[in-house]
Amino acid sequence: MKNKILEIKSLTKYYGKILGVKELSLTLYEGEIFGFIGPNGAGKSTTIRSIMNLINKTSGDILLNGKKLDKDDIKAKELIGYLPSEIHLYDDLTVKSMLDYHESFYKKDCHKRRKELVEKLKLDETKMVEELSLGNAKKLGIVLAFMHEPQLLILDEPTSGLDPIMQQVFYELLREERKKGTTIFYSTHILSEISKICDRIGIIKEGQLVAIETIEEMQKKNLTFVTIKSKDISKIIADLKLDMQADEEDTIRFKNDIPLNQMIKVISNYKIDKLLMEEATLEDIFLHYYN
Repeated sequence: MKNKILEIKSLTKYYGKILGVKELSLTLYEGEIFGFIGPNGAGKSTTIRSIMNLINKTSGDILLNGKKLDKDDIKAKELIGYLPSEIHLYDDLTVKSMLDYHESFYKKDCHKRRKELVEKLKLDETKMVEELSLGNAKKLGIVLAFMHEPQLLILDEPTSGLDPIMQQVFYELLREERKKGTTIFYSTHILSEISKICDRIGIIKEGQLVAIETIEEMQKKNLTFVTIKSKDISKIIADLKLDMQADEEDTIRFKNDIPLNQMIKVISNYKIDKLLMEEATLEDIFLHYYN
């Protein structure tokens, strides 16, 4: 059994009367990449800011290596690397000065790892922070989060601003970290990223965790979708007892819960212009939880 690194127990956060997250519990283990997915406003950033003690929790506990995380615990903070969704740094510093300043926070020698990351991400240290594009600011944020080789990486929408080539470099960097035993909490609303790099997925909806599954478990759900095109589509909808309307005048697409023989028997009474059965994509499965 792998070591528990991060434990979130019954986390609840209200902003006045507005719910951020409610009774959220999950555990992250050593050397895993945990994908935390949901649309904007679902509670992803609230969860991350609670872990980082950037906001006060309404209730619940967050533990790192079995010990409650305290906002004044410097030793615990040295074990965490954090990449926020939006990078806000000192505009009047050069990239080199910003990295030097950050490096000074740690007793351990971070310089070798810093240099490796700067070269891998092709980051120009002579630039002023205020001159950086969105993509280069994100690359600087990645170096700052990774350079002290933390035990736990918390990444909030980490690829926003990165071009496709640099995204691939970043994914490879994450795989290298996983091999070293680093635990990664990866929050995103981009589903295509999840299947590439994550071991497990947590789906958050309206502030509540609705599922935790491995990629393999999600893909084994055997969800299928059927597309039917026919001039008799309204009659087919009625005969199949579907609670829906046609997407277009003569076409429907639906998640199939009907036995195949029964469906074929019904639609054989009509002229069918198109019939397509397809396995659910990761996006379809995600939407299944949101419907």
